[in-house]
Formats: sequence, structure tokens, C-alpha cells
Amino acid sequence: MKKGKLVVISGFSGVGKGTVVSDIINNCDDFKVSVSATTRSPREGEENGVHYFFLTKDEFEKMIEDDKLLEYAQYVDNYYGTPLEFVDNTLDSGVNVVLEIEAQGAMQVKEKRPDAELIFILPPDADTLKNRLVGRNTESADVIEKRLQRAASECEFVDAYDHYVLNDQVSKCRDDIIKIVNDDDSASISQDIVNNIKEDILKFKEGE
Repeated sequence: MKKGKLVVISGFSGVGKGTVVSDIINNCDDFKVSVSATTRSPREGEENGVHYFFLTKDEFEKMIEDDKLLEYAQYVDNYYGTPLEFVDNTLDSGVNVVLEIEAQGAMQVKEKRPDAELIFILPPDADTLKNRLVGRNTESADVIEKRLQRAASECEFVDAYDHYVLNDQVSKCRDDIIKIVNDDDSASISQDIVNNIKEDILKFKEGE
């Protein structure tokens, strides 16, 4: 049986990566999203092993000690990470595993699994990214501003990715990612386009 591929998908907040990943999973039987582990408490409706693997702090730190996590981070007193066992068992079954994670986690994965496909989703331009964040109507102007500033700071990680796709239309972005995973690199946009978008995003940098 052909082994599945490990696919890491990242992108700036507001670029729509969650929507794209959901579209891939809903339309492709040979893709599965990795289930993360966390030490936070389950929210209403969340199931262990489906939404997250819910662990105690001691259990999580034991996984760190035993090198059983592909990547992990700590946010607001809680750990979040990707269990290796789930990833490897899924890959061995011939299914591609998708990790929707931030750039710092992606760099951890790249170090441990150099064969992983790292894909960064970009907006067509900076104004589109800002309009998507504003259009959510879920966050204050201050929070949106901080997200845009964070996007500018995350530009330093973009060049470490293997492939780049535009999310101008969800179905097109989904199809481009699937092509890349199937070794058709024609779906990846050029470095010149990537550089132009990065320069556009950098205008959100604080004080500029």
C-alpha cells in the first residue's frame, strides 16, 4: 500500500485556510485532518478523539518527554500539539494527513519530517486580507489591527515553505493544493507573486 503524505497548511489569520481545509476533507476521501492533543477542557459538543485528544498537563508533558509529538506549543496556560501516533497510523493506511497549523509549528514539523509538504495559503493582496477580517464582524478594530500586524511579522517564515497557493476562490485553492500533493507543481504560484504579496502585507507592520 502506498503511504500517505504529510501536508502542512498555514496562512495568515483571515486568509480562509480553515474553510479551504474543510473543503478538502469534504471532497476528498484520501485526506484526513490530524486530531490535535490539548490540555484545555472540552467545550460543549466536543468529543475526545474527534475534535481533540483531551489530556492532563502531566500526560501532555510526558508525551513531550517521550518525543511523541510532531510539534507542540503553549497558549494561555494550555498545551496544544500533534500526536505522532495518530499521524503515522493514518499515513501508513495510505491516507494523506493535513495539519492546519501556524508557521512556528510548521517549522518544527519541517525539522522532524523533511518529507512533509509545506503549503502556505496567501490572499490575492493585503486589502483582501483586511476586508476578510473586517467582514467577519466578530472582532474589534484593535484585534483586527493586531492580527494584521502579526501577519506582517509572519512574512519572515513564508520563504521556508515549499509551495504557495492563492485563496481567491475556495474551490480553486482546494484544487491547487490537491494538485501539489499529487506532484503537480504547476498549481504553485511563482516566487515573484509571493514576494509582491509579502511586500503588500508588510505595510501592516506597526509604525509603518
